[in-house]
Amino acid sequence: MIRPWLPLLVTLTLTPAKAAEPLAPPGAPAKAFPKPDRPVAEIVAPLWASEKQRDSVDEVGQVARLMGIVPGQSVADIGAGSGYYTIRLAERVGPGGRIYAEDVTPRYLADLEARMAKANLANVTVVRGEPHDPRLPPASLDAALLVHMYHEIAQPFGLLHNLAAAMKPGGSVGIVDADDVPARHGTPPALLACELAAAGYRQTGFTTLSGGVGYLAVFTAPSPESRPEPGAIRPCRDEATRRSPVSR
Repeated sequence: MIRPWLPLLVTLTLTPAKAAEPLAPPGAPAKAFPKPDRPVAEIVAPLWASEKQRDSVDEVGQVARLMGIVPGQSVADIGAGSGYYTIRLAERVGPGGRIYAEDVTPRYLADLEARMAKANLANVTVVRGEPHDPRLPPASLDAALLVHMYHEIAQPFGLLHNLAAAMKPGGSVGIVDADDVPARHGTPPALLACELAAAGYRQTGFTTLSGGVGYLAVFTAPSPESRPEPGAIRPCRDEATRRSPVSR
C-alpha cells in the first residue's frame, strides 16, 4: 500500500545503471503467456514506507522467521527496489549464503549496486531481470521473496513460470502484499492464490503480519514435471476472486 506521505520519504537518484546483468539465459517469452484479468499497478517507488518504520515492527524478521530463512541459504529478493530486504537478508544468511537482489528498473539497479558496495556485502549479487523473467540461475534458490510488488508485475504468469525454474526442489516463494485491489497497490489474497495456482504453485501458508505490514502468503514452486506449459495457463477472473474469502 502506498502511503500518502511516501513521496516525502523517497528520493530517487538519477544515476545510470552499472554492471548488473542477467544470470541465466532467457526463459519462456512474455508473449507465450496470457495476460492477467486485472489491472496492473504502476511502479512508483523503490520502497513502500520508511526503513525506520519497517524496522520498528520487525518486518523482515517476521517474514524471515515464517519463511524459515536461515544461514547458508540462497534467497532471491525479486523487485529488490531500495535494497531494504536485501541488506537484512544478507546478514541473516551470513557469509555462507547468497542473496540475489533482482530488479528491472535501471536506476534502482544502479542504487542497489552502490548500496551493496558501501555496505561491503560480498554475499549479494545484483541481477538485472525482465518483467516476465527474473533471469536467475537454474535450481539455485532455497527461497524467493516478492515484497509489495506483485501487483506491479505486468506478466505475473511469465514471471512465476520462469521463477520456478530457479527454485531448488521444495523451494518456497513468499509474497508480501496489502489486502487491497491492484489499483491501490495491493492484491486480494484469493486472487493471489488463484494466479499462483494457475502457474502450478501450491499454497502452504498465510499470515497477517503485525504492524500494518500486510500479509505474507507462502507457496511451494512447481517441479519441472508439474509446471504448466505457458499455453495451458488460464488467467483468473478478477470479478470472481477480487473479494472472495481465502482459507487461512
